[in-house]
Amino acid sequence: MASIASIQSGRFRVLKEGSRTSDQAMGPVVYWMFRDQRLKDNWALIHAVDQANKANVPVAIAFNLFDQFLGAKARQLGFMLRGLRQLHRSITETLQIPFILFQGKAEDTIPNFLRECGASLLVTDFSPLQEIRRCKEQICKKVTDSVVIHEVDAHNIVPVWVASDKLEYSAKTIRGKINKLLPEYLIDFPTLQSPNREWALKDRVIDWDGLIDDVLRKGAEVPEIEWCEPGEDAAREVLMGGKNGFLTKRLKNYSADRNNPLKPKALSGLSPYLHFGQISAQRCALKAQRVRKLCPQAVDTFLEELIVRRELADNFCFYQPHYDSLKGAWGWAQTTLLNHASDKREQIYTREQFEKAQTADPLWNAAQLEMVYCGKMHGFMRMYWAKKILEWTREPEEALSISIYLNDKYEIDGRDPSGYVGCMWSICGVHDQGWKERPVFGKIRYMNYAGCKRKFDVDGYIAYVKGLKKVKRKADDMLSPKAKELHS
Repeated sequence: MASIASIQSGRFRVLKEGSRTSDQAMGPVVYWMFRDQRLKDNWALIHAVDQANKANVPVAIAFNLFDQFLGAKARQLGFMLRGLRQLHRSITETLQIPFILFQGKAEDTIPNFLRECGASLLVTDFSPLQEIRRCKEQICKKVTDSVVIHEVDAHNIVPVWVASDKLEYSAKTIRGKINKLLPEYLIDFPTLQSPNREWALKDRVIDWDGLIDDVLRKGAEVPEIEWCEPGEDAAREVLMGGKNGFLTKRLKNYSADRNNPLKPKALSGLSPYLHFGQISAQRCALKAQRVRKLCPQAVDTFLEELIVRRELADNFCFYQPHYDSLKGAWGWAQTTLLNHASDKREQIYTREQFEKAQTADPLWNAAQLEMVYCGKMHGFMRMYWAKKILEWTREPEEALSISIYLNDKYEIDGRDPSGYVGCMWSICGVHDQGWKERPVFGKIRYMNYAGCKRKFDVDGYIAYVKGLKKVKRKADDMLSPKAKELHS
């Protein structure tokens, strides 16, 4: 293979070495896109094109559409596919790189395509989730020995395997490691070059409308949201747009108001775009650094969340295989939760009751309904929401299972390391410390209604969510008969 020039060597790792001999012709490069669904500021795409140009071979992008991946419904898949449709158009118009969409098991479709086109290098972006890692292991076994496989961490600013070689205990233990590496990795992106060679295989027509209609039908129980427009252009508008961009208009209130559920506009609104890789966290950080003089405290707080907390979540899911189980908690947390598993609960609710917001707590119900209606729940409320599930279920493993199920089903950014860590922090004390021991919770940090009331206007928040319900009903009344059938 040609030497690496466009990206730092630490930004990618070799999943499979090839056994190509010097007299064998170099085949095309294929970039299997999954987590980082964008044209701009994409280290994996930069690497794929760079390697193709150095070898003077063509390059293609492959995307495999999993069927309702980890329970994703119309809300998540519709957002993703609409973004991919825009991406397909942009890639075709600007780079003339073929974008090929597969449906089925990636461990079958990707190796089959590599054989079909005679590829010599597969570049893929990084995900710490077990399902994707197992899939990549299968692909490594199925492809021929002549194929090399590179994995590029295009999602984190400091690649997860560079930031730390072990499971970190908390933000405190990883913060210094990341900050030390930021001068090396928080750099601007090189210009994405056009491919030297055109792809010889026929381009495959993608029926985007049919695909979107299909996922809307299959996942109709969780309909799409309207407040968040998908795609790279929309993501950049949220970040830097003139009218309501986060860094241009809303940043100054971030530090003071971000923990107030009644002030959602103080938040960045970038989470859906970061989750689907429609914008680069690195680009967000670079843009934030340039306005730091205007709001230093707000920018520092934003960068802590964007870099340290996000990358801590990836660290946890990468180094802890039980990231969605009580087995993934630290020993002290497992012990205290099991010691209090038989404690009497004042209330016990089923998963269905939680899902329908049928608890005796109007604040909890409001948080659940905000997630159902909007596809997001305010971060402060998500902590309270998950901790109450622990308090109102028979055992902690059940509480964790219910919280992850609801989060992944309704949150637009569900099935994300930050979501798993959020549930694990609230219920299992991950990245936290032991607190005063009490019934049910043991030494897990406690939250209650009275504490929320001291923090913000609880009645105002409940009223705010009721208003969202009226808006949703009004929007549902305006749907076409076909749409009503899909959303029912």
